[in-house]
Order: sequence, then C-alpha cells, then structure tokens
Amino acid sequence: MTESVDLLVHGGTVLTVDDASTVLADGAVAVRDGEIVAVGPADELCARHTAAETIDASGGLVVPGLINTHTHLAMTLLRGTADDVTLQEFLGRVVPAEARLLDPTTVAAAVRVAVAESVRAGVTSALDMYWFHEAAEEAARTAGWRLHTGPLFMDVPEPPDGRPYKERMEWARRDLAARPAGTRPVLFAHSTYTLSPEQLTECFALAREFGALIHLHAAENAAEVASVEVAHGRRPVELLDSLGLLGPDVVLAHAVDLTGGEIAAIARAGASVAHCPVSNLKLGCGIAPVPRLLSAGVTVGLGTDGAVSSNTLDVLGAVRQAALVHKADGDPTAVGAEQAVRMATIEGARALGVGDELGSLEVGKRADLAVLDLNRPHLTPRHDPYAMLAYAAQASDVRDTVVDGRILMRDRTLTTLDESAVLADLEALA
Repeated sequence: MTESVDLLVHGGTVLTVDDASTVLADGAVAVRDGEIVAVGPADELCARHTAAETIDASGGLVVPGLINTHTHLAMTLLRGTADDVTLQEFLGRVVPAEARLLDPTTVAAAVRVAVAESVRAGVTSALDMYWFHEAAEEAARTAGWRLHTGPLFMDVPEPPDGRPYKERMEWARRDLAARPAGTRPVLFAHSTYTLSPEQLTECFALAREFGALIHLHAAENAAEVASVEVAHGRRPVELLDSLGLLGPDVVLAHAVDLTGGEIAAIARAGASVAHCPVSNLKLGCGIAPVPRLLSAGVTVGLGTDGAVSSNTLDVLGAVRQAALVHKADGDPTAVGAEQAVRMATIEGARALGVGDELGSLEVGKRADLAVLDLNRPHLTPRHDPYAMLAYAAQASDVRDTVVDGRILMRDRTLTTLDESAVLADLEALA
C-alpha cells in the first residue's frame, strides 16, 4: 500500500545535515503539507509513495535550504553605489540615500529582485533588517519565500518612514501583537551607535515582552567600537552585557572586533553571531574571530549583509569565504568545509531560534531545500559532498529550490515570480 504525498525529491545524493551528518548516496525526501514526512533510500521511498509532484534529482545534490542570517534585502536598489570605502564612509553614503529613495514601493520592488536572486542561489530564508518591513513581507509572501523580519529601531534624524523614534514603540507593539500564532516575531535594534543605552533597554524589553528574536549590529569594525567606547565608556558588546541585554534570544551581526572577555560574555549568555565574511572583507572591517567563538560554544550562522556591501546575496559564496579566510593564520582546520556548510544551514536555523523547524532534512521539519546540478566540470569527480559544496559549488549550480514544500524554481526557471518584470521594475526605479 502506498502513501500519497505532495512532493517527492528523489535520485540524488541527499545531504541531510542532521546531527549524525547522514549522507544518502541515492536518497529521497517526501513532503506532505510542507512538512518532510520521510527521508531515506530512493528505491524505498519511491516504492512507498505516490506524489502529486516530483523532482528527479539524479546526478544532483539535495541540500537543506540555505539561511541568510543577516541581510538588508532591499539594498539591491543601491547595489554598486558604495564600493571600495570604509564602513563609516559606506554609512555616510547609504543612510542619506535611503532617506531620499525608500518607500513601500521601492522596498517591495527591491525585495522581489532579492528574492529572485536568493531563490536562484538556493537560499530559502533570511533574517532581514530594513525599513518598511511590511512591504518586504508582502513581496516575500507573494513569492512563497520565507522571511524573518519585523520592526526596526534606529534613531536617525531623517528615518525613511518618517516615524521618529518616540513614535516607534507603540507602532512596534501593535506589529508584534499582530503576528500570527505559532510564528516567532523579530525586533531589530540597529546598533549601539544609533541607539542610546536607554533606547536599547526599552527595545529589548519590548521584544522580550512578546518573545521576539532580537537582532542588532555589533563590533563591525574598530572605528565603530572606538566611537561607542567614547560615547558610553564601554565597547559595544561590553555595553550590552553591562545592561543585561545579551541572551539566547539575541543575534549579533558581524562581531568582528571582540576581546576574549566579550567572546566569553556572548557564550555565557547563549547569544548567537551572524558571520558576514564577504562584507567584512570588502569594507576592510577585518575578520571575525569565528574559530574562537566556535571553541567557546557560540552558535554562528552565515550572512551576506546587504547587496551594497557584499554586492550579492550568495550564501554559498559566504560558505566558501568562511571556509577559507580563517585558514589565513596557518591552520587549515580553523573552519572546515562541513562546519561552513552547517553555519549556512542548521547553525543558522539555531541562531534564529528555528532549529527544530529548519536547517536540515529530517522528518518533522519544514521542507526547505535546494537541488544542485553536479554534472559540471568543476564538480567532477565527486568525493566529499561537504568539500564540494564549500569549495567548488556556485550559486549557478542550483537547479531547483523548494520552500515549505512549494517549488519556487524548477530547472532554473522561477515559478512564482515573473523574473523579467521584476528586474525591469527595479532597473526603472534605480
């Protein structure tokens, strides 16, 4: 007797990224109502299931959907406008441009392009900090893509949404209260240099009232650290720790300039880090002490940052950079291929507090996955799938992308977005 499922992905090598690092040489994944209901040998699952839709992954690699743990999706609008500058010069260009250009229409158009780019790269979800998050959510929802976002707090003279800081608290409270049951809300407190200690404390209290994930920039470069120290007498992570704000509900973006004591504080609090190696290198910020964070037991995910500072939303590119850059000190094992892949999948999910739902191909989890075409010269021959994914695979190798059991790209054709129209809309705005 066979069971009916909505989707059966079969015939490829399945990289489950479970705790046992299970790899199925000829595996399959069965999906019903957006949930993975079976993972195992292809011959067994194909014999047991009839499927409304199938993906033949023969000659391919089936992987959990990649998770972007720090980005600003709508910055695709400004891609290429702030290159070869420091972080502070970058902010000096981008923040005024955002005040002039951003509104719900431009954000929605820019996010649609970001979603198209992400789906093509096998990226199935992102933690997105930006203005007009409601427009971003609608654009992502229409495309069937998974977005983690929410209200943003950033005390700047001309906020793009025209809402001064003193009005943001009740607006954010209404937003968080309206979140659907069963979904974890998110609140973004931009940084220790755009919010005062009192404002940070207020933001964190609101987030914790609703059980929200809290995301902020911290210690992105030495100049930021110095400016916060001058203003408040403490470095960014020291300041957060002294205020009692660090905790397991906190994701710190970048965390490049850290002391040993700060690493210990992050680990002790159970906070996570979103590592953005490409953006950090491009802005000359330095290299985050990821091996030391991992040794301390800190959960580290991978992010691209926005498409202004990294120019692409290619999480596979971040995987490769993370697996390479930490070897510069002479230790080729500092961040290995499997560790880098896990940072882009299950560790990213754990950082976002959704490790029981996303990040690996296991029964009971949501069906977010990608299929890479391995019939490529640079992926031949095939030995270690983790090494292949970390050191050789490219975003263009992704053939199929599935989010919550829905096929968003089949045979390199987007199914939920009119790609030509999406690109034309943003080009016209830019």
